[in-house]
Amino acid sequence: MRGLELPDSAYEPRLPADPTPGIGLIGAGFIVRDCHLPAYRAAGFNVRAITSRTRVRAEELAHAFDIPAVYDSPEDVAADPSVEVIDIAVPPDVQPGIIRRIVELGPVVRGILAQKPLAMDLPTAVEIVEACQQAGIVLAVNQNMRYDQSVRAARWLLTEGYLGEPVLATIEMRAIPHWMPWAEGLRSLTTYIMSIHHLDTFRFWLGTPERIFASTRSDPRTRFAHRDGINLYILEYATGTRAAAWDDVWAGPLKEGVPGKAFVRWRIEGTDGYAYGDIGWPAYPARQPSTLTFASRRMGRAIIQPTWQKVWFPDAFVGTMAQLLRALETGEDPEISGLDNLETIALCEAALRSGQEHRPYEPLALLRDARGRGS
Repeated sequence: MRGLELPDSAYEPRLPADPTPGIGLIGAGFIVRDCHLPAYRAAGFNVRAITSRTRVRAEELAHAFDIPAVYDSPEDVAADPSVEVIDIAVPPDVQPGIIRRIVELGPVVRGILAQKPLAMDLPTAVEIVEACQQAGIVLAVNQNMRYDQSVRAARWLLTEGYLGEPVLATIEMRAIPHWMPWAEGLRSLTTYIMSIHHLDTFRFWLGTPERIFASTRSDPRTRFAHRDGINLYILEYATGTRAAAWDDVWAGPLKEGVPGKAFVRWRIEGTDGYAYGDIGWPAYPARQPSTLTFASRRMGRAIIQPTWQKVWFPDAFVGTMAQLLRALETGEDPEISGLDNLETIALCEAALRSGQEHRPYEPLALLRDARGRGS
């Protein structure tokens, strides 16, 4: 630590030495337009091709971001000899089928960056991970909240021992997601689309818990049928650590004219210190950096508030692609490999079942069962 500042490595992603492997994009929606492509341009990544169900959208993005080739199918993108990495940004019920189609082509690409959630159920996620392993394709997952600057800095504080042994971690979300049209009809709404960010963040900070207790109800604002709207859950760890989140996608009648402010806040308390912060995402599209405040016995009576200029959307998307490019470069596993992400999907499934059945669930037991059924 330099004085009272965090090192850049505490919150910045590790970049590949060679940023030039060709990337082929599958999808041309909001997240590609506003996050993937601006982040990749800023990092100097090499996007070579794009496809979309609506070709005109792909053509528009190709023109705006100087992408050389527009194709009619994922197979055509994968077959482009300049493409080494496939970057998928399609609805989660469609994604597994696309990955299967790419795997069936044989060794035409080296890596796939899948959108989160990897799949909408655990057996399908296991199948996809195993298919990529058998094909020799490196699979990474775009769990981009891990690259929010305050979330990443909190992990650094834990790893470096500034907080001591973690006692309690919490995330409180009072914010209103913009549900995409494809969310209607999925087997899960908030758990697999929104809570997955926070469940994966708890895993990033603390590891996979032994069990989860969840309670859920519908969101009054969301008009289509759904079971999991507002989610509350508690994670129990064998060490005694506890984590909890309130994923309140209602947040009160803010969109209906009542004054107020949406927010997402987190806090970690340890035996030697504490840290807390606000996530800047609710202010999007305004660029509002997330915040961090921490204190530690190792720092005396100082209360430290580092700052940075980068934001979750779009800057965190540099990190999710960088971890895959580095894996291809070094031969190591991606930081968020498909194999690791199975535990996040298992935790989502445990939360979903717990909320529906009003009893605790153990995510790793669900994962063992899913793997057993697939063998």
